[in-house]
Amino acid sequence: MVAHVRLRTPLALLGAALLVLVAPPLLTTGSGADTGTQIPGLRLMVPNTPGGGYDITARTAAKNAEDAELTHNIEVFNLPGAGGTVGLTRLVGEHGNGKLAMSMGLGVVGAARSNHSPKTLADTTPIARLTEEQDVVVVAKNSPYETIDQLVRAWKKNPGKLPVGGGSSPGGPDHLAPMLMARAAGIAPKDVNYVPFDGGGELLASILGSKVAFGVSGVGEYLDQIKSGELRLLAVTGPKRVKGLEGPTLKESGYDVNFTNWRGIVAPPGLSDAEREKLTGLIRKLHASPEWKKSLKTNGWDDAFLTGDEFGDFLAAQDKRVVSVLKELGL
Repeated sequence: MVAHVRLRTPLALLGAALLVLVAPPLLTTGSGADTGTQIPGLRLMVPNTPGGGYDITARTAAKNAEDAELTHNIEVFNLPGAGGTVGLTRLVGEHGNGKLAMSMGLGVVGAARSNHSPKTLADTTPIARLTEEQDVVVVAKNSPYETIDQLVRAWKKNPGKLPVGGGSSPGGPDHLAPMLMARAAGIAPKDVNYVPFDGGGELLASILGSKVAFGVSGVGEYLDQIKSGELRLLAVTGPKRVKGLEGPTLKESGYDVNFTNWRGIVAPPGLSDAEREKLTGLIRKLHASPEWKKSLKTNGWDDAFLTGDEFGDFLAAQDKRVVSVLKELGL
């Protein structure tokens, strides 16, 4: 259990989340009604535990949409399990429900494959891709590893004895990143001792408690813990250093890896054109809001906005990519 872990979500955001859970939906005459974005009773599902990337993204989006008066009283709720496929199955089962959406990302693509889920993202209504972010390679503050090279040297000597934790199922971003990192370091990916957790919140406790030798997760999930010194940042997986953080890229450290994760929103199948456009319109207005732009900077997220059929094509391409990378890695 990770109840003691301080989540990245600000107190004000948590207060807003609690408010929407206990207060009945209210019809208001805010600007959401004027712009056509008001969706009374809208619920946003998070398919993993509190504190993870999907959770932070969903609660940030809900808070920003309400602060921008685009809509009101969005209920954010968690339905974890099987790397996000429990939530995915629930979403697909809500056929025609225009007042439900789900926060998701590459992890759900991988989990659907690795868990042989009968439902996939091809069964959903694609709404929008929102963000892209790098993964971080981190250890606890009392870890013996001060640099990425020290960690890799120890890892190469005995891969099985240095477990790496990630907040996604096999095939997800927190699994693919260390596997690509292992291959670049000359370690056979099949020899890596990968320990999956249902989101970054669960993973954090195991890193801090030294249950795993190191962890890989999204930068936005552990930004506060890195800045406070609870976690030591050894490297980032993307093409450039993260502004405000002291940590090299894997590539500049001599490991040929360039990997980023993304997150977005999908809805149940069977929506009418009007329902789909209503949800997409809300997210489009959210994306343009000053509130959301500020949150991108605060969380270290890169803007990766993509909507509708283009997002659907992207999801199909990501599914093929996951299959291809797993095959290439011999996994």
